[in-house]
Amino acid sequence: MEPSAAAVRLASGAVASLVKKLFVVEGPGAGLVDRPVRMSGRLSFTGERRTLGEKQLRALAAELVDRAAEADGPHEAPSAQTRRELADALARALHGLGDLDMDDAQAVALGPEKLAARLPSPPTGLSADAEARYDALLHTACLHILHFFTQRSTFVPRTLTEQTRAINGLVAVTDLLCERIPSQSAEDARFEQRYAEHIVRKHGELTIYGLDLQHAREWRLDSAYIALEATGEDDSVPVPAERALAGRDKVLLRGGAGSGKTTLVQWLAVTTARRDYDPHLAHLIGRVPFVLPLRRVFRDDRLPTPDEFLHAVRSAVAGSQPTGWADRVMHAGRAFLLVDGIDEIPADRREQARRWMRELMADFPDNLWLVTARPSAVREDWLAGEGFTELALAPMSHHDISLFVRRWHEAAGAGPELGEALRSAIRTDTDLGRLAVNPLMCGLLCALHRERHGFLPSGRKDLYEAALGMLLERRDVERGVPATEDLRLSKETQIQLLQKLAHWLIRNDAAEMERSDALRQLERALEYMAHVPATPEQVLAHLLVRSGLLREPAEGRVDFVHRTFQDYLGAKAAVEEGDFPLLLNNAGKDQWEDVIRMAVALGRPAERARILGGLVEGMGPDEITSLRELSPRSLVQPERLRQVLLAATCLEHATEIAPGIRQQVLDLAALLVPPRSRLWSTMLAEVGGPMVLKLLPGPEGLREDEADNVVVTATRIGTDAALPVLARFRHHPALKVRSQLAWSWHRFDTAQYAEEIVRHLDETDLYFCAHHTGHLKALRAMGGRARIQLLGTFHAQELIDHLPPERLTHLWLPEDETTVTGEEWRAAFPHLKMSTHPRRQRAKQPAGRPSHGPLPLPRQRPELPGLEDS
Repeated sequence: MEPSAAAVRLASGAVASLVKKLFVVEGPGAGLVDRPVRMSGRLSFTGERRTLGEKQLRALAAELVDRAAEADGPHEAPSAQTRRELADALARALHGLGDLDMDDAQAVALGPEKLAARLPSPPTGLSADAEARYDALLHTACLHILHFFTQRSTFVPRTLTEQTRAINGLVAVTDLLCERIPSQSAEDARFEQRYAEHIVRKHGELTIYGLDLQHAREWRLDSAYIALEATGEDDSVPVPAERALAGRDKVLLRGGAGSGKTTLVQWLAVTTARRDYDPHLAHLIGRVPFVLPLRRVFRDDRLPTPDEFLHAVRSAVAGSQPTGWADRVMHAGRAFLLVDGIDEIPADRREQARRWMRELMADFPDNLWLVTARPSAVREDWLAGEGFTELALAPMSHHDISLFVRRWHEAAGAGPELGEALRSAIRTDTDLGRLAVNPLMCGLLCALHRERHGFLPSGRKDLYEAALGMLLERRDVERGVPATEDLRLSKETQIQLLQKLAHWLIRNDAAEMERSDALRQLERALEYMAHVPATPEQVLAHLLVRSGLLREPAEGRVDFVHRTFQDYLGAKAAVEEGDFPLLLNNAGKDQWEDVIRMAVALGRPAERARILGGLVEGMGPDEITSLRELSPRSLVQPERLRQVLLAATCLEHATEIAPGIRQQVLDLAALLVPPRSRLWSTMLAEVGGPMVLKLLPGPEGLREDEADNVVVTATRIGTDAALPVLARFRHHPALKVRSQLAWSWHRFDTAQYAEEIVRHLDETDLYFCAHHTGHLKALRAMGGRARIQLLGTFHAQELIDHLPPERLTHLWLPEDETTVTGEEWRAAFPHLKMSTHPRRQRAKQPAGRPSHGPLPLPRQRPELPGLEDS
């Protein structure tokens, strides 16, 4: 039996009753002294109030050993001789508690490891089996002794609060592990520990892909991870994406290219493997993560069975897994399956992937699932029948962007003043602000800003070109790689070769290619490059090692470090080869959207006109008008409407275009506004982006619901460019419009949004939303507000410090009310009439807006705050 396995078998319920017998029962006057009593005075086998003799202590130790043996199961339980050895050694150690000159509070401060180290060592001559079990058994006993102190002691100094929480957390972890981990063989336990360490090593770092030129390419996940937020149609309040599984067994998470989906998958896998206790992530304790990138595991037209999971991802420990281990983990409901990238496999294979997941869920219920995809990769109800909740990654907020930039510069060893200059540029430059929407683009901006000493391009095309120049032309020079050490290819030659590979990938709707396919493409290209004195194998090796754009994720497989670079280079190749029918034939597919945008940016005026004209061909005003009356869910051919929006978004990349084509696209796009529903609002924002802002009308001439949908669209876009549009609605009389404006504060810079929007909102019946303490401070600076909705977790002292007591009359508490319970903080607000949790109002509040008190749950009525994501 592995010591780590033995340690988790003793749940608190099995140990607590035995631990209590080690200490005397306190009388009614106990604890009323000005200092704690020494530990020896409280033990039941020392001092004047003995209730246990040496014989009884040995019996108690034997009982503890027996309970541990029962938890091990019949196949792993120790022999009778081993039990006697363990009972003797444990009784000797417990008796040593009486020799410790400390009180219970000091013992808690030590922690279980150090407390066990203060006790007598086990006798020499223990058998190998007893010796292997002893340390874990003693450690677990000490852990529960300290837990007993934290529950019982009348003297736990304030300075020991954190230690007390740590002990409680350890006990919580022990109980969760005991509940979730069935009896394991020693072989399973050893491999599971090795596998957890492997996951932490493999996924515990992010690669900056050569953008950090003079420093290590690996970025510690702990320092790099930015906790993005996710929203869903059933959740009015964004939640940290890593907690999205709390209370949900199955989640389909949508997010655009570079939005952080894969980074989130890595973070969840590492967090699960480490088994660090966080009360918000308790659902991950005891789980076994399986990271399954679909582009890698979908091989030979089939998907893996559980016993093939590790082999499918080319895991280095795959050959060591015990026979049937993955099946046992899945059968016990302990697996956490992270299926990454539905969009990265061809559309005609996605249904096969869905059937694969359905079969696994039917055969192995009760496991956790997280599936990621681009926003339009699959229909909205694609996994609804399997009980999946759909969430979407929210764009990075100003706070997220600022935090990312600061951490990037810290990791890269750049001066803080450089990071501050970039943060300021992103805040003030509209074009840069539109680029800094996800971790990938933020990383590119950071790297280019550093390398160019503060000069940055202003568009995506220029940004990618500058990144390619940095990676392909300057990277080896600045890293000091001599020209004679390896094949030296010019930037232009490398781009041409990489374009061939990218073009093959987009033509075949693939995210990876076999090494043999890559070599064939390079061989064809090299026939026209007599100046390159190298074989296809040498060129491929050079691109993999030197370019910073290509990698080999598994033996015999080749892909680009990020889909964005593949799309850009593939678009460049398509334009140069005149492959416009290929672009237009695939325009309705979500994975081609960025390819087409970049093709418009890279093309000449006539080529742009051909692409844009093809996107809107056959789409007249009558068809647009009829389509906009439908729900996006009921569209027979939603890709036709998406093409109109795609054409509109392409205009910002077209530096030169015939006026007639531009006007035709704008006229058709204008027919889509104002959006007729929340679903249309979301679709316009996601597909259209900032370009849609120029089309949004109002508020004059709009009905109340139309004005609300326009505001939803603008707030979903979430850039500073949306503020002038939102400012037009800040004096709107409708509560639903004002509520949406108040709820969307977190998407924008706190101070700027407060000054331009929040300050001007009519307060009548309106709850002003606070997502964090900065919002509370801003509201207080404006004189406070009578009605406040807290969206997030706040400590009681924060409410006392930042809510003006003379103004507050109504408070809508967050879902997690644990940090603001009790009456002590409520006494600070004499005019507070009602403070309640919104979910508690379901049974007693009728649908519709109440005449007093906090508003009912947002999803009940469209005029309530935060329905934007429904």
